[in-house]
Amino acid sequence: MNSPIDKPIAAMRFGSGHTVARIEDRALITGEGRYTDDLHRPDLLHLVVVRSPHAHARIVSIDTASVREMPGVRAVFTGADLLAAGVKPMPTPPAAFKRADGTAAATAPRRVLAHEVVRFVGEAVAAVVATSRAAAVEAAEALWVDYESLPAAAHVQAATAPGAPTLCDQAPDNIAAHKRYGDAQAVAAAFAQAAHVVRLPLRNQRLAPCSLEPRVVLAEPGEHGRLVVHLSSQMPTAVRDNLAQMLPGLSKEQVRVVVGDVGGGFGMKTGINPEDVVVAYAARTLQAPVRWRGSRLEEFSASVHGRDHETLAELALDEHGRVLAMRQHTRSNIGGYATPTGCAIPMILGPYVATSVYDVPLIDLHIEAVLCNTTPVGAYRGAGRPEAIYAIERLMDAAALHLKMDPAELRRRNLVKPQQMPYTNGTQQVYDSGQFEKMLDQALQLGDWAGYGVRVAQSKARGRLRGRSVSTFLEWTGGNALTETVQVRILSSGYIELTSATMPMGQGIATSYAQLAVDVFAVDIDRIRIVQGDTDRATGFGSAGSRSLFTGGGAIHVASQRAVASAVELAAQAWGVSTDQVLYVAGELRRLDGSQRISLFELAAQQPGGCLEVSGTATASAPSWPNAAHVCEVEVDPETGEVAIAAYASVNDIGRVVSPQIVQGQLEGGAIQGVGQALCEQVVYDDNAQLLTASFMDYALPRADGFRAFKTVFDTTVPCLTNVLGAKGVGELGTIGATPTVVNAVVDALIAAGVPQDVALGLQMPLTPPVVWGALQHR
Repeated sequence: MNSPIDKPIAAMRFGSGHTVARIEDRALITGEGRYTDDLHRPDLLHLVVVRSPHAHARIVSIDTASVREMPGVRAVFTGADLLAAGVKPMPTPPAAFKRADGTAAATAPRRVLAHEVVRFVGEAVAAVVATSRAAAVEAAEALWVDYESLPAAAHVQAATAPGAPTLCDQAPDNIAAHKRYGDAQAVAAAFAQAAHVVRLPLRNQRLAPCSLEPRVVLAEPGEHGRLVVHLSSQMPTAVRDNLAQMLPGLSKEQVRVVVGDVGGGFGMKTGINPEDVVVAYAARTLQAPVRWRGSRLEEFSASVHGRDHETLAELALDEHGRVLAMRQHTRSNIGGYATPTGCAIPMILGPYVATSVYDVPLIDLHIEAVLCNTTPVGAYRGAGRPEAIYAIERLMDAAALHLKMDPAELRRRNLVKPQQMPYTNGTQQVYDSGQFEKMLDQALQLGDWAGYGVRVAQSKARGRLRGRSVSTFLEWTGGNALTETVQVRILSSGYIELTSATMPMGQGIATSYAQLAVDVFAVDIDRIRIVQGDTDRATGFGSAGSRSLFTGGGAIHVASQRAVASAVELAAQAWGVSTDQVLYVAGELRRLDGSQRISLFELAAQQPGGCLEVSGTATASAPSWPNAAHVCEVEVDPETGEVAIAAYASVNDIGRVVSPQIVQGQLEGGAIQGVGQALCEQVVYDDNAQLLTASFMDYALPRADGFRAFKTVFDTTVPCLTNVLGAKGVGELGTIGATPTVVNAVVDALIAAGVPQDVALGLQMPLTPPVVWGALQHR
């Protein structure tokens, strides 16, 4: 294919690298968004779930007879009903996950409606279907379930203590799975010979994903016996495949999953949920459309939670501050049931980045997944990488304090150098590229590291304590699902339609895809249509692990190029010339001698069906490793313990940037989410595993008015070497770095104010005003 003679105006204005108005926004801001809860059907039935108030109990009986006779009630389903109908349990961890004795990872079967035993507060026990939501709610409240209460364990310490209540017969110690990386003996020897050793007990507290849109599912019978499921999801193909596997007599070809707009995912909308299966089963059984909409109470208690790791982290260093070895023992509270993601997050994804950007010669990582009577844990923005980066960045600051060294200098001494690329870390992950010291230097300059003393004095004059920190870190993206296919349809109506199995969820991916298409087609961006969210149109992994642009964008590029090449070939055939005699320029095919021309869309009209269809597949050779350096300064009010972000600077190595404004929003929005974990967010259970944070009255989110001092810079000089675009994933990078950066800055402020080092370093997140104020009382 020949290149255009001149770069067209459309590509110059709307192609990659430019900020354009998001193509998603007009519908969203005018109220024309297509959310699942906006769908209506004339004969729609409403499903309400009855949930366990007990953290651990035996189901003695469920009296459904009287409820079935209530006005409007069409059906009542229990776990026993679905078991008898052949509905299979939720997916369990694959065979690769083992217990310490080599046996398979242990978990009780998680039924979509609990059968015989409930294992966390909020677990679905029964479902009521009625002609109105009000009737379904009334019937659900009237349903009598007789429970025999059992002892419960809310935390890993309780679940692993002698005599703890057992959640699964195959795991009498409640350890569902175990994994170890590195050389424990060599690490022990390195620690024994080290000049310096630092040790920190660390907690990554449990978090609740808080999307604007709760989970919603509507299932209805389709033509020819098919099942059509509408829901809010990041991974529609996975939902389709799991429904086909779990519901009896159903194949993948008989299921269509359709997703409209998604009001935020953050990981909680990956894969299948019990409610998806119950609604689909009800729709098939009743042969009518059925909808369930989660309330905020249900989302807090029964949707997946994130994080919840207890880690003892240790670092051994020589007399010059060079890291000799790292040792960590992590116990992850995975909730009442072991799920594939619940095990993968602490045991695989976290270890991938455990040594981060540092050249750590030896590691000993020991991870245990512990069953507790809490909501099962799943993907939440960053999924394992924030926990791992938090551990090593806290260790780095503790080591710098111990050595009386500038924390930036300690990091510099231990960074992996460009000449070491490609670099294999301690868990055998290969970094294709990275110039980590360059990012550190830029961040220190952007954050005015050298001028900090002046700002300390200014804060002191206002009666405030000031602290600072720097973090250098990386992240792994791609989800190890590195192949994506895109279908291109050039329509005679004058539009180019590109269909992808990745998903929009508020991140603006359709705009980025459209810009990549403009790069190739060189037409106005209004001519580009991005189609997503329909398993009858496209199937694939979906959007998770910061993979959408990294893989899906590559497929957009490849498919677009193939479409233009196909158009050139068709024009050449029509004109009886070779392809090197045809130019494609800005939506038009031209003969090199200027004698003939035809628009791309006129050419499409001449093809069978009135359109030109081409597909393209892109496969990344390996994951991408975006990295960054963050500098944060905080102010602490000594009278109240309140922490304010005084300044925040970040330099981000993310390879090629397609949509600058969208990328900035992803980085800064992610950072605010990380700050939320550092300062205010926490799911709390009491010792009886009763949930105490079941609404926004009890669960605090960061507010936008607290973040006005962000400086965000992209460094695009180090392209990714593993994909066709040179782009690196970005959706989770800000979240991963912000949490340790903010915590270390608060610790620095406290130590500078006279709080003993052991007290300040021992603080656990979230660093709420009472926690910080309490530490200040030790001065």
